[in-house]
Amino acid sequence: MILRERLLAAGGLDGLFLSDHRSERDLAGIVSGGRDATVTAALTGRRVLLAVGGQMAAARAMIALDGLAARLALVPPKLAPEHIARIASDAEAEICVTDAEGVPPGALPGLPRIDAEDVFRAGSASSRETEWALATSGTTGAPKLVAHTLEGLAGGINTAATPEAGTVWSTFYDIRRYGGLQVFLRAMLGPSSLVLSEASEPVRDYLIRVGERHVTHILGTPSHWRLALMSAALDRLNPRYVRLSGEIADQTVLDALRIAFPQARIAHAYASTEGGVGFTVEDGQEGFPATLIGSRSGIEITVRDDSLFVRSSRTGRRYLGEAPETLIAADGFIDTGDLVERRGERYHFLGRRSGVINVGGAKVQPEEVETVINVFPGVSMSRVRARPNPILGAVVEAEVVLCAEADADLAALKKAIIAHCRPRLAGHKVPASVKFVDALPITAGGKLVRRGA
Repeated sequence: MILRERLLAAGGLDGLFLSDHRSERDLAGIVSGGRDATVTAALTGRRVLLAVGGQMAAARAMIALDGLAARLALVPPKLAPEHIARIASDAEAEICVTDAEGVPPGALPGLPRIDAEDVFRAGSASSRETEWALATSGTTGAPKLVAHTLEGLAGGINTAATPEAGTVWSTFYDIRRYGGLQVFLRAMLGPSSLVLSEASEPVRDYLIRVGERHVTHILGTPSHWRLALMSAALDRLNPRYVRLSGEIADQTVLDALRIAFPQARIAHAYASTEGGVGFTVEDGQEGFPATLIGSRSGIEITVRDDSLFVRSSRTGRRYLGEAPETLIAADGFIDTGDLVERRGERYHFLGRRSGVINVGGAKVQPEEVETVINVFPGVSMSRVRARPNPILGAVVEAEVVLCAEADADLAALKKAIIAHCRPRLAGHKVPASVKFVDALPITAGGKLVRRGA
């Protein structure tokens, strides 16, 4: 069953809404769609590139296009023009759905366009299975395109459960990325109301807005939440459910959220564009219990050579594009590229295999060092990177954002942070230098920028 049909079958849409920083729309009106036969015919069975400016237009278009398009490729915001062209090529797009804030004129020459406002008038003339194509985060280069089914994307959502009264979802994520799309689908398949974020919106303004809309369920990356925890507007929120995903959720940020929202369920989830939703942890501890290794509820998780592998119906089908890499191995598992370490009865995430710093032949995971630095009093967040060194090839350098109340003696703070790291890390992992910065760069997907760092 396609997305629009599921919403209509669910019923109970009266009073539910989609809102962004500009407007609020009645969900029932969005779902009712249109009857424009010409637009419907132009889209039916086509491979469609969805490249609109805002999330409201994206949400409306996704509801309209699922079941019509043969393939729906989502273009996230703030992509370089060459990356948009790459996605269009890899998706073998036949038509581009855009608007005034989407693809600039002159970009994607030769690809026919249709205005998003016209798409909203399309009727649901078919119930074909639309293949959804999602871009990876692109934090280590050009994004790859991963093919999914709607069933796979919704595999981690309990569609049989009735939402709690008054449930309103929101997320720092953009709904055209995997994490945000999960929230969009959770709200639509609930069904529930949804408050959309805006890429250019200051964190303070977003927090005030979601507070005014009485958001009850809210998600973001640990980096998103660290920024929120620094905001004076955090007290505008009174959520029932807070969730982190996309990066390692260390104990510091989990504890800070527990203090900020003592009545809320605090969860951190493991998910990726390629591997889908793997598991959710709600015990308040970083890492995950070793009991999650194995099979349950159609998901199998294993560890090979310290790397996490996942096999389930929720994973992507394949990479798209000319001569794509193999996504799923012959045994059905996907290598996530995330390194883990067992400590007692719990596994802890170390970081991405691709992010290792080589210090004189010894490996350093930046996230491991950041976790140690982030517990130091007065530190809000940190980023660890390689600094070229003529003898070792590289040494560890840390960039640190301080809380407003931190000690003003920066020279003493630097020495104290390094001294704090020494007994907690192997010698080659201890930062050779510490730099204080006002802010750290965050990708459009809410993760710390790593490439070139």
